Amino acid sequence: MSKINLNKAKSVHFFGVGGIGVSAIAKMALAGGKKVSGSDVTDSEILNELRKGGAEIFVGQKIPSIPRGVDLIVYSAAVEVADPKFFGEIKKLPVPSISYAEALGEISRNKFTIAVAGTHGKTTTTAMLATILIVAGFNPTVVVGSLMVDPRTGRRTNFIGGGGKYFVVEADEYRGNFLTLYPDLLVITNIDEDHLDFFRDIFDIRGAFAALAGRLPKNGAVVTDFSLEHAAFVVQSAGRPAFDYRSFDWPLSLEVPGAHNLANAKAAAMAAAVLGVAPKAAAASLSDFGGVARRFERRGKTAAGALVYDDYAHNPPKVAALLAGAREFFGGKRIIAVFQPHLYSRTKTLFEKFARVFQNADEVIFAPIFAAREAPDGTVSAEMLAEAVRKNNPGKLVRCIAGFGEIAGYLSGAAGKDDVIITIGAGDIYKVADVLVA
Repeated sequence: MSKINLNKAKSVHFFGVGGIGVSAIAKMALAGGKKVSGSDVTDSEILNELRKGGAEIFVGQKIPSIPRGVDLIVYSAAVEVADPKFFGEIKKLPVPSISYAEALGEISRNKFTIAVAGTHGKTTTTAMLATILIVAGFNPTVVVGSLMVDPRTGRRTNFIGGGGKYFVVEADEYRGNFLTLYPDLLVITNIDEDHLDFFRDIFDIRGAFAALAGRLPKNGAVVTDFSLEHAAFVVQSAGRPAFDYRSFDWPLSLEVPGAHNLANAKAAAMAAAVLGVAPKAAAASLSDFGGVARRFERRGKTAAGALVYDDYAHNPPKVAALLAGAREFFGGKRIIAVFQPHLYSRTKTLFEKFARVFQNADEVIFAPIFAAREAPDGTVSAEMLAEAVRKNNPGKLVRCIAGFGEIAGYLSGAAGKDDVIITIGAGDIYKVADVLVA
């Protein structure tokens, strides 16, 4: 059967539709008048939102859940990695199937694409850039890997439909997924070690970013920080016009704290300037930008009055930047970091770096490693990491607590009105915050 692309398909089924990325494409398909169905292993608010939008949603990943008449299947990377047998069944079906990354590529092919990449900061930068362009009247289509506030409606969403030619998309480097995109303007926030379960080393990661920059047309451009060694290499290898976002010199007043968010804002504002947005207008658009979900997100207070925040940080530079920003923002308040390491492979490979990033926390609580797609690895554990943090920070309170209920119970008694609790990690550690503010 000939391949049908996302634009031509009339009825699309999404496997892994509960994911933040795949659900955005499903929303786009609904907005485009397509018939949408989908499934995921567990129910969620994302699935409820899709149901309300008119999608036919199933809980449980099963081939029989595909409605009749479907002419395209879109599947998440999680399906391919976590369940190879089921993925094989999908590929045997007499219905064309494409990955989430390939679906983004189909959208990108027909739009002026602003791809925002980087091993950290890309989600916030994507949301910032989208905000600037929406306020400036560019009417972009936006896909972001979290929930941002649509400045036109005040609604939190991972997809914003626009009638203009511009497509603002968060470009994920994992497994080289962003190499399906057709960028016209590429923003690179930074390039650091991450996803070392897939990439060999930092040079392999850098090579992926260079390959993405190589997909720019001759009149394309790169926005990045020239002082960053690996980003500078990508600029040089791309041979395209490049702009250093550090040179954006219009004053920026932000609600989101931290030097890392100032850098994100400069990257977004510089990209907007390349597209013709006046620096003053870009700065004004960001003055009340409130951040995105799970990026230094204020969740509320405990019964005892402790502030509770949540963040997706899951590699050493992200954790370090988060805690440095929190220290700057909260001054002398006691900061309690509740960290759930994400992936055995990441924890093991970056172990020594993780052990040195908690200096700005007054107390650190480690939850067990979130395995995600990996099998258990007895050579690394949260207890080992906790011990390394103790050695690097003599006198700091560091403990391991196995259960989320136990963590919440401890914090309910130990944290008061002068304390700040930050749950940190890319797994499900946010559930501790859920309990604390309930």
